[in-house]
Amino acid sequence: MKHKPPSHMGLFSSWLSLPQLITWGSVFYTFSLLMTPLEAELGMSRAESSLAFSMALLAEGGMAYLMGRWIDQGRERLVMTGGSLWIAVGLWAHSQVHSVAEFYAVWIWLGLGLAATLYTPAFAVVTRRFPADFRRAIITLTFLGGLASTVFIPLFSWWMDLWGWRQALWALAVLQLCICVPVHAWLLQGAAASSRTPASPDDTSTPTAQTSPVASASVRGHLRHAPFWLLALYMVLMMAVTSALPAHMIALLQEAGLSPAWVMAIPAAIGVIQVVGRWVLFVFERYWSVHTANRWIPTLIPMGLMALLIGGFNPVASLVFVVLYGLGNGMNTIVKGTAMAQYVSREHVGQLNGLMGLPIALARAAAPLVLGLLWSPAKGYALALWWLLACSLLGVFALWQAQSRALRN
Repeated sequence: MKHKPPSHMGLFSSWLSLPQLITWGSVFYTFSLLMTPLEAELGMSRAESSLAFSMALLAEGGMAYLMGRWIDQGRERLVMTGGSLWIAVGLWAHSQVHSVAEFYAVWIWLGLGLAATLYTPAFAVVTRRFPADFRRAIITLTFLGGLASTVFIPLFSWWMDLWGWRQALWALAVLQLCICVPVHAWLLQGAAASSRTPASPDDTSTPTAQTSPVASASVRGHLRHAPFWLLALYMVLMMAVTSALPAHMIALLQEAGLSPAWVMAIPAAIGVIQVVGRWVLFVFERYWSVHTANRWIPTLIPMGLMALLIGGFNPVASLVFVVLYGLGNGMNTIVKGTAMAQYVSREHVGQLNGLMGLPIALARAAAPLVLGLLWSPAKGYALALWWLLACSLLGVFALWQAQSRALRN
């Protein structure tokens, strides 16, 4: 690609979303398809195979701060191009796995690559490049990423049937080498060494960037103020909720006595509605106050859970849950991706979100286990749902407090 990368926000974000689609799809969403053949070939239990994914999440979280710091220093091209190359090598190595130890090592390797390529570094890149319009850039970026499971689960399943799982992984590695690496290398040229770009006078997306007394502080300085810690609590709790539910969704719906058609339709519909929610936000947010949107979007998740607790698992209550939870989860990705820049510091957003990498990874790894421990033969998932509701309400309250304190400064 010899042409200069686009400077227009929409085009830049659209190009950057292509590697997001491929990386989410080829690593994150194909793991479940690899579990069964690898368990059979390597003699693993389901717990042993699942441990590899938890290791990847922890590796991603442990590397997140360093990746964010490098992006804040203007090394985004090195980070994301190198990350795509790293993942390509990891996918090829995965095709050569012949022992449980090699399987674990490969997923730790892939987790390190995810820290350099998924939403967190990409959000930091567009926040630095488009300081006056980074929120819309992030919404644009998540459109294709939201379709990763829809595209890659059937595609990789077909490739596995056609070639076998080892050769199917070669194809995923080729996608990284031939699309993700060159797109990142071309698109991320000319990164500024510092994100000290002044906001425009009419920039309503980052109102605290110039008015907050901590806006120009060091990263360590932000850690002495409540908004960072309140946002951290919000992100960890919401991540726990949205990570716990998918792992237990099928079992929960089957236990509730829904027909097989509903059991399959509900999880599939949630993915589609997430993308619809992002489209609604992209089209209509210019007519809404950004802070009002941030305040109320996360409440859709506890409202969806309340529909299940109050109405039970009949088709009507399930439909209400799908709509509220799907819209809330889809749009809440945008709120989580922009909150640090809006209410703490845009200048250090890569490092601040990076600091959240390991706590979020721990929440993602632990939450499904907690849900399983709260299940009982007598009451099923009732207590687990109340726990999810409490976590989501506390997360919403933490966000409201962070927003209130930041806007008062």
